[in-house]
Amino acid sequence: MAGSAVLEDGSVLSRVDQGLTKIERFFAVIAGVCTLALMALAVISVGGRELFEKPLPGYVDWISQILPLIAFLGLSYTQRFGGHIRMDIFIGRFKGRAFWFTEAITTLLALGIILLLVWGAWSHFDRSFDWSAPLWSRDSTIDINLPIWPTKIMVPIMFGLLCIRLILQITIYINAFINNIDAPAGVPLMQSVADQAAAEASMVVTKGEHDGTH
Repeated sequence: MAGSAVLEDGSVLSRVDQGLTKIERFFAVIAGVCTLALMALAVISVGGRELFEKPLPGYVDWISQILPLIAFLGLSYTQRFGGHIRMDIFIGRFKGRAFWFTEAITTLLALGIILLLVWGAWSHFDRSFDWSAPLWSRDSTIDINLPIWPTKIMVPIMFGLLCIRLILQITIYINAFINNIDAPAGVPLMQSVADQAAAEASMVVTKGEHDGTH
């Protein structure tokens, strides 16, 4: 197996998937902006050190705050397309109802783990946040004292969004199992190497036509 695709149709589950995707895509864009910001900070810090012998103050502090956002903001969006590590060699051996049943069980196990991570991440945030403290923070970065709780709260939020995605996928898998649907909308469908290559070639051709190239 190589790659995956997500179908869309007019069904209720597919409409829910499309609505959830808009939220996931928003956070994924923010993750991309954070990546660009991290690159810009690196240029400013290195340039300041080399040209003016004055690096960016709190550079390491800013990195420690931005990196978790890059890591977690795209979790649910990646799950929609099956981009996380998967045991395709094992799951790909099943067909039809057996395949959807296996997908439902493995996704349910993943949901259980993520729910535990939501609980742990929220507890970690709760230890950092304090309404009565300056900037509502009980802890801060070492150099320029940035409050840490804004980054910490994003972790349970993104895990929570991932839980919603997993619940939706489990529901679609169960529906596909009950109704013996070959290619349900709203979940990643495995593609062969040939299908993936054809899809990538189609994207290149479409881009070329849009740009006016041949």
